[in-house]
Amino acid sequence: MRAPADPAPRRRGLLVPAIALIGALAVLVSLGTWQLERRAGKEALIAELARKLAAPPLDLPPRERWPQLDPATDEFRRVKFSAEFLPDQEALVYSSGSSLRPDVKGPGYFVFAPARLAGGGIVVVDRGFVPEGKQDASARAQGRPSGVVDIVGVLRWPEARGAFTPSDQPDKNLWFARDPAAMAAAKGWGEVAPFYVDQEAPPAPGGLPKVGPLKASLPNNHLQYAVTWFGLALVTLISAILLWRSRRRGTA
Repeated sequence: MRAPADPAPRRRGLLVPAIALIGALAVLVSLGTWQLERRAGKEALIAELARKLAAPPLDLPPRERWPQLDPATDEFRRVKFSAEFLPDQEALVYSSGSSLRPDVKGPGYFVFAPARLAGGGIVVVDRGFVPEGKQDASARAQGRPSGVVDIVGVLRWPEARGAFTPSDQPDKNLWFARDPAAMAAAKGWGEVAPFYVDQEAPPAPGGLPKVGPLKASLPNNHLQYAVTWFGLALVTLISAILLWRSRRRGTA
């Protein structure tokens, strides 16, 4: 009579796959949980952004208060002020689209221009979007501002450059990051506000540059990503169970 097989080697053979399975499930579940947390954070951000963009515009803070403004609390505040644009001065920021301007489609440029306040100080204003082919000011001469303009817009701060952001080309009047201080230094505008203003109104004569309100339309796909990670965890677990049952029948 043959002695029954010792189950100890088989148990030892399953130990390493079991540890790997537990580790894989822990990673997948953690990733899914992280996406749910990011979803909650993104929803809170969208709600706060929508609240700010729906608020009535307030007077632009005076120049002496600019250093105290905080991007964490003051960015996306709607403001109003009167200013006169410096003649024939603008910088173009390339864009392939905007998550905050759903009306902007396709490649083109946001036109940044310095505006002098009546009380002193220069604020750089994003006057709006022009499509490819209209970047030259002569192609939209009707839209050149003149005199004092009553501007309504949104406070914004310079955007951080990413690892893949191309270098600016001041000699071609072309920028790839919204950095008013860099534009002012390259073009001799003097000292400018630490922020810039996305203009909502008034529209330019002739329609270009195209102004428009910002909208809280940030992408929020984190629930989809969470379902994907949790689904992978479930598939991994089911596959492991089926494999274990198959091996168990084969050794029975």
